[in-house]
This record gives sequence, C-alpha cells and structure tokens, in this order.
Amino acid sequence: MAIETLTNELTGLFDEIVENRRFLHRNPELSFQEEKTSRFIADTLKSYGISVQENVGDKGVVGFIQGKEPGKTIAFRADFDALPIEDQKEVTYKSTVPGVMHACGHDGHTATLLAMAKVLQKHKDSFHGTAKFIFQPAEEKPPGGAKFMIEDGVLDDVDYVFGAHLATDLPIGKLSTASNAIMASVDAFTIKIFGKGGHGARPHETKDSIIAATQLVQHLQQIVSRRINPTEAAFVTVGSIHAGNACNCRLYFVRLYLA
Repeated sequence: MAIETLTNELTGLFDEIVENRRFLHRNPELSFQEEKTSRFIADTLKSYGISVQENVGDKGVVGFIQGKEPGKTIAFRADFDALPIEDQKEVTYKSTVPGVMHACGHDGHTATLLAMAKVLQKHKDSFHGTAKFIFQPAEEKPPGGAKFMIEDGVLDDVDYVFGAHLATDLPIGKLSTASNAIMASVDAFTIKIFGKGGHGARPHETKDSIIAATQLVQHLQQIVSRRINPTEAAFVTVGSIHAGNACNCRLYFVRLYLA
C-alpha cells in the first residue's frame, strides 16, 4: 500500500471532508454534552463498514479495522467537542447553536480522521495488524474525556498512537512536530481570597482582598519563571477575576479562575 495511493485517495475525498467538517461546525456541542456528534461519528464509521464501539468512557467512539494479517495495533486520535463562544462570522456553515462554536478545529480533526478511516477500510487487506480510530469527547474541559476512555481500556491493546491538531499559525501544507511534548495538558484551578470589607475612603480599616488578588496574579508567573526548567514549555494563566461591582468599598472576597 503506497503512501502516494493513500494521499491521492484522501485528496479525492476533499469535498466530503469539507462537507463533514461544515456539518459539525453548524452543530457544535460542549464538552460532555456531545450526544449528536458522537452518534454522527458512529453512524458515519458504520456506513463505511467499520466496526464501532460506542460510549467508551463518556461518549467516546472507537472504530476498528483489522488488517489481513496479525500485527501491531496503531491508534489514530481526534477530538470533537466545541467551545462556549459565539460564532460571529457570516457563512453558510455558521454555528446554529447560540453561544457555542468549533473555535479550536475539532470539527476539522474529526472530519479528517473519518476520511482516513474510510480510505484505510478500503485497503484493509493491504496491511498487517489493527487500525484503531479514537474519537475523544471533552478535550476542552478538565478532567477531559481521554481520562475516562483510558480508564475504559481504550489504550490497553495499543502499541502506538498518532494524533494531529490544526494550527492557523502554520502555512497551508506545512506540518510541525517535536521529539517530545508539543501540546500542553491543562489543569483548572479556582483560588478564593478572603479579606475584610470596608469603605474605599478608609482602606486602613480593611484587609483588601483585591490588592491581594492582583499581587497573586503577578506572583503566579514565578511558578514558570522560577520553578520550571527554562528549556521546558509551561504557562500559568488567570482567565478571570470576580470581585463584586461596588465602586466605593473594599470587597472582602475575590475569586480567581483559570478560563
């Protein structure tokens, strides 16, 4: 099975990839809520004659293609959840779900992997081993859908895993890779700061939680600058701060969120 053959057949599926991607883009679902998306993936794989396991972990879908002879199990992975963002572009495939859109390319990941599965199914008598297609829900929301799929045994028989992520900062046709980690995992945190409230004109009578919060945001960056090897990639982001809405008093309670 020549690489050129696979490349040409995938290129021939370009219109189908675009159609599937735009369908998913019009119908996004948030993490751990991907009922319709999961069903679409499973139904599409079945239409290609591929064996499917559904509800792996939490709404995960796995397709299997057994080659002609025994061999390694190679897995290919894509994610399919969307983000809580309003789709403001005016196109025919604009999101039909208010406040939800595919803003991170997961619709593209899924559409591409479906096409790859279709091509490999056609050539299943040309390779040894098993091709496994892992469609993961809830990539955007910790603890993530991968955790539950792994706990459900999705990787128990896998020898190698391949995945890809769309990147708008790369020119079309270019790939980027690395010998070690290239994408970040994420942990969310919430910090609550309690102080003593009071009037803005009498700050000496308060314990100002807002000042404490602003100092904390600055010093959190020292986790990266002073505790992480400078040759390693890491970051800490405070995505939002909530401290009430009064303008003449010192709040006694502040919440910091990673967003």
